[in-house]
Amino acid sequence: MKSQKITILLGRADKRWYDDACGTALAMELIGERWSLLIVRELMFGPRRFGELRAGLPGISANVLTQRLASMEAMGILARRKLPPPASVQVYELTPWGYAAEPAIQELGRWAVQSPLHDATLPFSAASAMLSFRTMIDRSRSGAFAASVGFRLGAEGFVAVVDSAGIVIRRGEPSGDVVFETDPVTLASVVYGGRSISDAENAGTLRITGDRALASSFVTLFPLPAKLGAAQ
Repeated sequence: MKSQKITILLGRADKRWYDDACGTALAMELIGERWSLLIVRELMFGPRRFGELRAGLPGISANVLTQRLASMEAMGILARRKLPPPASVQVYELTPWGYAAEPAIQELGRWAVQSPLHDATLPFSAASAMLSFRTMIDRSRSGAFAASVGFRLGAEGFVAVVDSAGIVIRRGEPSGDVVFETDPVTLASVVYGGRSISDAENAGTLRITGDRALASSFVTLFPLPAKLGAAQ
């Protein structure tokens, strides 16, 4: 009966992916299906509407997204609720257990970017950019940094507070000592791709207001680990 219940929750009428008691195997059944982990990523900064999720995951179809959301809700990873008036729209949000997946996602990210296959120029959602900052921040560099940084990434806004303890990021109207107005791909090219702030500004894809020296320091706080096979 227990096995049958798990099969139903996973939305699989035939059989489970793995017959393995290992927690890693169960994790792959819970969020290892295509798009599932990225849906968790998109919800890490709070509730999202269906259309907002699709915007952050442009390669997913509406049908697949509907299926994944239903499956992940049945498994207790996320929940649906209706916002009160005047919004009165349905949103999806992670459960406390869903939010607890962040350390695992971060470790996977740190591990994967060491691959020569990692390409920082590929499409990047706003949530992905912000989660990458929480993942890649180097506390040996941020120890002397104490500031708030705002981000306007298209229609989405975030505020980051950086200090010796690391970085805390929340959705909200961009404000702070310095504000970046750009798109996620441009932001990634400056932070991770070695592109200069001035080059992005000259291209018209980045606007900075506030403390420019602080902006220049901020983008250096997130070094990527060396690629496999790179000279040490």
